[in-house]
Amino acid sequence: MRGKDLPVAFAAVICSAVMAASDASATSAEVVADARGHFITMAEIEHTPIMVLVDTGASVVALSYEDAEQAGLAPRTLTYDVPINTANGRVEAARVVLDRVEIGNVLVRDVEGVVLPRGAYEGTLLGMSFLNKLSRFKVENGTLFLDE
Repeated sequence: MRGKDLPVAFAAVICSAVMAASDASATSAEVVADARGHFITMAEIEHTPIMVLVDTGASVVALSYEDAEQAGLAPRTLTYDVPINTANGRVEAARVVLDRVEIGNVLVRDVEGVVLPRGAYEGTLLGMSFLNKLSRFKVENGTLFLDE
């Protein structure tokens, strides 16, 4: 799910799917669904570009161990004591607070998240702890609209 794991053409399409609103001062972004209807986009987490899947079924932002490491969260030093149910079963995750999560020109600060243990999940889910800090988000005609 990380950008380096995606075919170059697919990554280019995803990156171009995040578009700032036409007003340069606007704090909104749009993400176009992929062919399967999933909202996959590039986010900056702690100033690090990370490919994410927007998931309204996830309570918090859930980072893979590898993405957390890339973002400088030092996952090897965290305490894994938060029980999480994943598609692959139950795991113990580590609680974190992300200083900044950005999509396009939408910036959200102090976002609750978890880091999953190595190998528990490949990729990062952008869950409700991010979406609930927005003034509004909606899906219309295959596009996810985010308003800061």
